[in-house]
Amino acid sequence: MSRFLPSRRVQIESARYDDDNGRAPETLDNDGTDGSGSTKLRPSDSNVTEDQEPFMGVKIRRKASRLRDYLGDYIDVPSRPYLMRILEKQGDKKVFFADKVLKFTSSGKMKRRILLITDFAIYIVDPDTNALKRRIALAAVEKLCLSELSDNFFAIIIPTEYDILMASTRKTEIVTVLVDATKSASDYELEVSLSNRFEYHAGADVVKEIQFEEVEGGVKTRIIRK
Repeated sequence: MSRFLPSRRVQIESARYDDDNGRAPETLDNDGTDGSGSTKLRPSDSNVTEDQEPFMGVKIRRKASRLRDYLGDYIDVPSRPYLMRILEKQGDKKVFFADKVLKFTSSGKMKRRILLITDFAIYIVDPDTNALKRRIALAAVEKLCLSELSDNFFAIIIPTEYDILMASTRKTEIVTVLVDATKSASDYELEVSLSNRFEYHAGADVVKEIQFEEVEGGVKTRIIRK
């Protein structure tokens, strides 16, 4: 039985780690990062337009993200020796995406982290201690979960471990890179699931549900422990 609530599925063309311990605010206004507004999404019966890429008429990108050129590396990885050492130790050479994000811990606190996506794995690094907190092989990712609203949240679902909930103003680029990297590495089409409420495993024995609601001036987000 699926551990997720019914949701809409779209396809985009184109070791043991120490967990961050730390209680989630039950309600977050907007997306927890930039306070931008929201656009209600509705499935489109027409041909896919520029506004609707890359979510095939179901999820509309913010104008800001649509007009932004994708750079991939926003933190200049080669200039950070500790990141290069982490990648070299694992044998990864190609970095498709690098940026600072917000990660939600199992207790719900927000932690600033560096997200790296390479041709083989996802890396979560603590920028304060320069420590690798987690490495997830791309092959271990089952799906990505997002809302149908223009917030910044996304969850990476890893059935063999625990999942990751993060927020980034570059969510669209992250999703696109993960889908493309997974397809290149294993010829597997990563599922992207859109729903305004979904469950994720925040820890080994911690299941939470995140709910999204469009309100005047933005998106209200609630995180509830099940």
